[in-house]
Amino acid sequence: MENFTDVKYILDGFLFLFAGILVMWMAAGFAMLESGLTRTKNTATVLTKNIALFSISCIVFYFVGYNFMYGEGNAIIGSGAMLSGRTSEALGYPVMADFFFQVVFVATAASVISGTIAERMKLWPFLIFTAVLSGVIYPIQGHWSWGGSELGGLITGFSDFAGSTVVHSVGGWAALAGVLILGARKGKFGKDGQVRPIPGSNLSMATLGTFILWMGWFGFNGGSQLALGSKEDIDGIASVIASTNMAACIGGIVAAILTQLIYKKVDLTMVLNGTLAGLVSCTAGPDLGINVALIEGAIGGALVVFAVPFFDKIRIDDPVGALSVHLVAGIWGTLAVGIFNPEVTLITQVKGIVVVGAFVFISSFIVWKILDLIMGLRVDEETEVNGLDIHETGLEAYPEFKRA
Repeated sequence: MENFTDVKYILDGFLFLFAGILVMWMAAGFAMLESGLTRTKNTATVLTKNIALFSISCIVFYFVGYNFMYGEGNAIIGSGAMLSGRTSEALGYPVMADFFFQVVFVATAASVISGTIAERMKLWPFLIFTAVLSGVIYPIQGHWSWGGSELGGLITGFSDFAGSTVVHSVGGWAALAGVLILGARKGKFGKDGQVRPIPGSNLSMATLGTFILWMGWFGFNGGSQLALGSKEDIDGIASVIASTNMAACIGGIVAAILTQLIYKKVDLTMVLNGTLAGLVSCTAGPDLGINVALIEGAIGGALVVFAVPFFDKIRIDDPVGALSVHLVAGIWGTLAVGIFNPEVTLITQVKGIVVVGAFVFISSFIVWKILDLIMGLRVDEETEVNGLDIHETGLEAYPEFKRA
């Protein structure tokens, strides 16, 4: 029996570590996707943001956020920095493996924000917000679901297997709050309501980023099985990963078909975001089987095609389509669990979405507004026109390219 316990401890710990490594690789995917869908004059800043946000998320979540999320505090918040008392013996797997797997999810939520506010926000206000998100906002709402408090029974029964709401829509709500204060990029919208496309600089890089994210998602969803010590667990992981893959496939194909029908051409950027929306849509319920994943992914891919122009129509400028992918598809994916899982009610899922969304949006809006008042969120017009790279980093990603 002792040997069996040791083997389960080792296998469960290995799952967390290996899956966490895959999710960490998603940071590279976000960096490539964002740099590919924005302009060359901002690339160095984009890359700096992405490596810095990952580093800040890990440090702050270790010292503060992890124990606000999992510490035995109260129904609203965990016990605080380094006070949770979580041990490897109590968990049944290495506590540092648990921390590592959880922290890469935090960085994912921050990465969603980075793309939404790209090309006009100063570097340091964004990084300060990342610290607040990682240390306070993300772990408090995580305490209500994955942390086990269920907000004092308010959202009892809420189900989010790997984070359509807990991770992806959290990033989306925080990003929405920031972009409403920040405003659109110069030249994006005309006075007559015209929407002017601002093409990305490198669709090859954006496609590479999408494939990296796709691969990392197998760790994101597969690792959320949280155990590898039995035949049932590996069967579950296999089903989750296969379903995740199918949701991505159908999301991209649906986006391709719809853009052909609507615009008479296949829009690669929509196909990329359709693929990602399929992944986000499946993330709350990847354990419900491939047939459900196909439905979730197909609807997610369709939602993106309509959500991107919708945000443009209401004059919300999202350079990479992150709100459409992570917020809209995240909400849909969470609702889908209430539709397809007979053990979960739709009203419970709605309550979870509303409670988490309201908390994250309001708290994020307050933090963004304070940062705007103290140091200003937006670069000046000259910096935006010339590109953020020289002003924010002193470097250009492509110094041999000289603009007229």
